[in-house]
Amino acid sequence: MKVVIIEDEKPAARRLQRMLAVFNLNITQMLHSVEEAINWFQQNEHPDLIFLDIQLSDGLSFEIFEEVPVKSAIIFTTAYDEYALKAFKLNSIDYLLKPIDEDELKVAVEKFKEQQPQKTDLQVNIDDIRKLLINPIDRKYKKRFTIKVGQHIKIIHTDEIECFYSENKATYIHTNGNRSYLIDNSLEYWEEQLDPEQFFRVNRTFIVHINAIKDIVSYTNSRLQLKLHTYEESEIIVSRERVKDFKNWID
Repeated sequence: MKVVIIEDEKPAARRLQRMLAVFNLNITQMLHSVEEAINWFQQNEHPDLIFLDIQLSDGLSFEIFEEVPVKSAIIFTTAYDEYALKAFKLNSIDYLLKPIDEDELKVAVEKFKEQQPQKTDLQVNIDDIRKLLINPIDRKYKKRFTIKVGQHIKIIHTDEIECFYSENKATYIHTNGNRSYLIDNSLEYWEEQLDPEQFFRVNRTFIVHINAIKDIVSYTNSRLQLKLHTYEESEIIVSRERVKDFKNWID
């Protein structure tokens, strides 16, 4: 199992590393700030488990998950108990208060190991099987949306949509008529319902239509910036980990 420690106090990080040595956990990396963690997660395969301090030198570690969709399990190690509720909304295994108690650490690690699937010679991925069983020819993607506007119901076809975007925990569609409408469900839900030949998830906030792209501009850190025909409310940046797939998509 691969493990990452995110802790701004290097002596505390080394102490935790020594404590974890008895559990035969492979410490892949030790990170010390929000910025360093974001850069590392954007460029490396995510670990099985993260030991995560909350208050880092350049901000709260929750900011990491606002920039990178991290799916690793997390054991929080912090001197503050007021973040427990927010922590458990993530992939949290346990919430350990400093100074870390060896017995509590052991319980947390065992809890993590118990939640891991048992490995066999043949690993079966249900999602992969489902995708193989669905004939792409027979797959029916979302073709239109019904939106309530005042006392009226408006029908919007997918070829009228420039992008889907999330804002303040809500999801919107923006049309080529330069109008935005609130819709139900998350971007993750709609990503599965939309035709992947027409729509692409460029980052955590935007799904764009291929015909809506007016210009593609090189951006910092090997990313790309998209210009759409009418949407101009905020920048649309193709995240670094999605750039390769995006280029294949538009080709």
